[in-house]
Amino acid sequence: MVITGPGGDWSTVRADLDRHATAILYARLDDWRPERAGGPRLRALLGRDWERFLELTHPDVRTRFASSRVLLKFAAAAALHVPPQSVELGYTHTGRPYLRGYDGVHISLSHTDELLLVGLATGGVIGVDAERADRKLYGPGLGRHMCTPHEVEEIEAMPEKERDPALVRLWTLKEAYSKAIGLGMQFRFTDFGFRSDGTPTDVLRPNGEPGSDGEWTFRTYELSDTYVVSVAVGDAGFGGTADTAAGTALDSSIVDALTEVLGEDEQQESEQDEWW
Repeated sequence: MVITGPGGDWSTVRADLDRHATAILYARLDDWRPERAGGPRLRALLGRDWERFLELTHPDVRTRFASSRVLLKFAAAAALHVPPQSVELGYTHTGRPYLRGYDGVHISLSHTDELLLVGLATGGVIGVDAERADRKLYGPGLGRHMCTPHEVEEIEAMPEKERDPALVRLWTLKEAYSKAIGLGMQFRFTDFGFRSDGTPTDVLRPNGEPGSDGEWTFRTYELSDTYVVSVAVGDAGFGGTADTAAGTALDSSIVDALTEVLGEDEQQESEQDEWW
């Protein structure tokens, strides 16, 4: 689903989590320009990411970094029923983001060009990735850097015009799966694969044999013929979290204190600022 800004319909996030145990949302960068929040408010929204934000020197990189984190926090806040500025992100040693103090909702994010992408899941881990559909990936060295031997064989057998679209799909699937399992680029793309022809797939071994037992679900979508988006969701085997509200997982006095300190003052300010 598309979110056109902080004032979007966030109830859809909760509805999708209730119905499917996953929610995928995307937005245009222009709808989430962080400077619209103002310095103090952006700092409150970014939380521990504020220092990391300041360390980034390239304006476009800073904008994408801040916008993607703010979008993710608004989405997580909708799931947890808390103000977005009270959501705190943590990162594993591989860079995988998670929600500090609450493990009932798993998260993932991606951004490329003008697209921001966020995934939430309550039944297991999730990874999302997006790339431009017109990205050129075909060339020498596929088997050294990106594809398994089985994938190389399938790609080389395709008509030339189909190779790059197939590789973009494979790339986003591999990125999404790597993010979901929390290994990132530490898991070599030549060590696991997927079907290259666009049909439903599972994880495959380098020789093309099945590499998992159906505990993973993969989907690939095209957005406006401009972007390719892939999603990987792993079933933890415990079912989805029925109630994602933070109030049911934390002591009520803690939730009340957070709401009072972080919510009420900002709510008064937001009446004068439509952005937040």
